[in-house]
Amino acid sequence: MLRTLLLFFHLILFCLLLTYCKPVSEHQSGESAVSTDSSLVEAWVTYGDQSALLERQNQPIHFQQDTSKATPVIMVDASQKFQQMEGFGASLTGSSAFVINQKLSSSQRKELLQELFTSQGINLSYIRMTIGASDFSLSNYTYHDIDTSLKDPELEKFSIEPDQEDVVPVLKDIFDLQPSIKLMGTPWSPPSWMKSSKNFIGGKLLPEAYDAYASYFVKYIQAFASEGITVDAVTIQNEPQFEARYPSLLMSAAEQAQFIKNHLGPAFSKNKINSKIVVYDHNWDTPQYPIEIMNDAEAKKYVAGSAFHCYAGKVEDMSKVHEAHPDKGLYFTECSGGEWAPVFGDNLKWSVGNLIIGATRNWSKNVLLWNLALDENHGPTNRGCMDCRGVVTVNSKTGDITRNVEYYILGHASKFIKPGAYRIASTEKTANALQHVVFLNPDGSRAMIVLNSGTTYQTFHVQEQGRSFPFSLKAGGVATLVWRGLKS
Repeated sequence: MLRTLLLFFHLILFCLLLTYCKPVSEHQSGESAVSTDSSLVEAWVTYGDQSALLERQNQPIHFQQDTSKATPVIMVDASQKFQQMEGFGASLTGSSAFVINQKLSSSQRKELLQELFTSQGINLSYIRMTIGASDFSLSNYTYHDIDTSLKDPELEKFSIEPDQEDVVPVLKDIFDLQPSIKLMGTPWSPPSWMKSSKNFIGGKLLPEAYDAYASYFVKYIQAFASEGITVDAVTIQNEPQFEARYPSLLMSAAEQAQFIKNHLGPAFSKNKINSKIVVYDHNWDTPQYPIEIMNDAEAKKYVAGSAFHCYAGKVEDMSKVHEAHPDKGLYFTECSGGEWAPVFGDNLKWSVGNLIIGATRNWSKNVLLWNLALDENHGPTNRGCMDCRGVVTVNSKTGDITRNVEYYILGHASKFIKPGAYRIASTEKTANALQHVVFLNPDGSRAMIVLNSGTTYQTFHVQEQGRSFPFSLKAGGVATLVWRGLKS
């Protein structure tokens, strides 16, 4: 009998130890609730070798009275607040909506959207959508396609019917899961009859079509509002300096300024449209473009900020716009992964360093990647990128989901940094290979993202309010550290 009891006791102890030590992957982990214990720190890590993927660390970490003298120290100061965050996410392109809506069963679709847009998963909080077709749509279209020999300045034939098949249903499902999610709309091309090229590709917006195009934006926002979908912001044009072989439009800074101050801004005011107007929406390398627009005081009064992509220039160029116009917001709206960069660890390090940490340290209020979902062939495409990678890949035959590196890149931020959070100060005492950024959430919790961009294991301390805790991170690893501050 005694031997049986001892065996039973050891079996129970073994099971408890297994439960404690078992790593928990993000898409299995459920909701991350910050402990009410102000001395406790929660840690989630991803390693470049994929041995941990947004995995919660079960080893307890506690603040202690400051003992941070022997290692690099990251000092956090919540009294220094910078920009207020609006969210993290990706673009629901026509292709993304198609693979989610058409290539998944009802239960698979529900499960994926819950994983992407609730606190049980990575809790994405910002979506970008295309106003009409893009390079990731099933075909070319706008919401007002008529014969180019005709004109309809009152837009009586305006219709979002092309998006009713996939985009609208998926957006409705997302808004049901997260009613406060931010949505930004971006056009790749105006209707062809408004353009000098008379087709979807390239050309300029005709001056005589400026009023009609302003009305087009108004009708777009109103049409989606009638579906229960709130458009929080619009940009004037995707990549306005690039004449692509897919839907596109060339538009100079001077033309955007004229369109905003004399047409779009007044149209929004007249129709009581509260959606933000965001300018530029192109690469880091031309900060002078949005600066020129906002140097026009009449245009600036309608502008909420400027948007950037990652494909040229440096992330620090965003700060040049902040320095010129510190009263206006900055948004990071597009960067795609792809098969040109297949190594998980390299992508993790570059994107966390330049986008999640870099863009927010350079004043961005959000971070958005490109396609939310694509199929196993990197599509469907519309004469655009043939090897772009979605945040997730949907197998069009089986419905199986592959969570790509972009999923974990976003998850390290979106799951822990809440809309309304402020970036706060974080500085280092000792030079080292650590990159970091810290946010103060509306509930008072702190969320720090740390990247070890070096080639060796790093041990460091995080110091705040006269206390500190130690943490160690593999080379190329990323950690999100979450804790509550002391009550003042």
